[in-house]
Amino acid sequence: MGTRLLAGAAVADITPRSSSFLYGYPHVRRYSTGVHDPLLSAALYLSDGATQAMFLSNDLIWVSKETTRRIRERIRSQVPVPAGHIMITASHTHSGPMTLDLLSNEADPVVPKTDPEYVDFLEEAIARAAVTAFRNSGPAEAGLAVSHAEGIGTHRRDPQSPADPQVPVFLVRRALDARPIACMLVYSMHPTVLHEDSLLISADFPGMARQFLQEKVLGRDCPVLYHTGPAGNQSPRHRVRANSFPEARRLGCLLGKSVAEAMERIVFRPDHTIACSRVLTDLPRRRIPSCSEAQQRMRAARERLELLRETGAAREQIRTAEVDWFGSEESWTLAKASGEARLESFYRSVLPAEIQSIQVGPWSFVGWPGEVFVEYSLSVKKQFPDVFIISLANGELQGYIVTPEAEGQGAYEAGNSLFAPESGAILVEKSKELLSRRSPT
Repeated sequence: MGTRLLAGAAVADITPRSSSFLYGYPHVRRYSTGVHDPLLSAALYLSDGATQAMFLSNDLIWVSKETTRRIRERIRSQVPVPAGHIMITASHTHSGPMTLDLLSNEADPVVPKTDPEYVDFLEEAIARAAVTAFRNSGPAEAGLAVSHAEGIGTHRRDPQSPADPQVPVFLVRRALDARPIACMLVYSMHPTVLHEDSLLISADFPGMARQFLQEKVLGRDCPVLYHTGPAGNQSPRHRVRANSFPEARRLGCLLGKSVAEAMERIVFRPDHTIACSRVLTDLPRRRIPSCSEAQQRMRAARERLELLRETGAAREQIRTAEVDWFGSEESWTLAKASGEARLESFYRSVLPAEIQSIQVGPWSFVGWPGEVFVEYSLSVKKQFPDVFIISLANGELQGYIVTPEAEGQGAYEAGNSLFAPESGAILVEKSKELLSRRSPT
């Protein structure tokens, strides 16, 4: 007889208890005036009797490497799950609180320092959800089907450029009565329907997708783990009709319906094996421009933005030029920090980068830190079709991992990156090395 799967899940509320600065849009003094929908941490524990694993998804803009370390230590002090078998991710909502201080926003006068009390609160809550999931575990069966979510977003700069609409849907249910234990999905899209004029805390469209699934399919008490796949250059910008809550709900429902459709095709088994592995790696550093170079780029970006505004260009063009201007400002901040020899401490805070693989049956979920362009995950998935890449996992990188083409364009994402584009190729190759050693199923 094969192995017997055990699974448990739990949820913790990580919504700030008081008004918080909502992080994600420069130059806007944006303090929350209320809560539209709660920020949640969802935990899924799995065991095949020999190997244990945990997934922890969070409605946060980032989880830092240090936060990851502390949460793993809290969990390990209470339950016997190895630290390297725990994946902790952020959805990247831009309508939630700051969770770390970002160097590239250092010169923005409206951005405050991260509240350490909130960070301690969220770390305790996330660990509590993990421990509860472990203690809730029982005999289970699981399966996975893949759907495609269309109409939610595209490549941020060019809708015809690469994107990844694939949505793996992993569903776990009780062996006794087939009651859902948890649903886990991955989707490569920035959760940025809501913009700087919104002052309500929200998980953005992923939170609306969760609500749809709980109301229509799973039941209100079933945890939904949402992971953001590599989406550094993916955005709803070219698909949204407005930057509003009704629009976030519309896109969330589109995603939810896609997930629900995939659930109907899932074949469940009780005997999936689990395997976990990871590797730590250095990443090559980007050449930071001089202050004079950065100032020239900043002036050019500002002039282009003003021209587009004056000539009545399309909303999408203006927004792209606006974020390019933000990027040029952030590049100047990095240039200034480099000239003052202050970059080293930030590199130390994010390196080495952790690449983690959790295999469940024939499927592998690979976690990458930071915001990574989608081309890199597509490269891995082309060779390994049963692999799903999760970004913003177990830490961040103080900026993006871009392609050489984006670096040459001088786009927003390249402007605030600390690392050279070659870093993406390293993530790909290290991941392929891990995957080539996967356990047979």
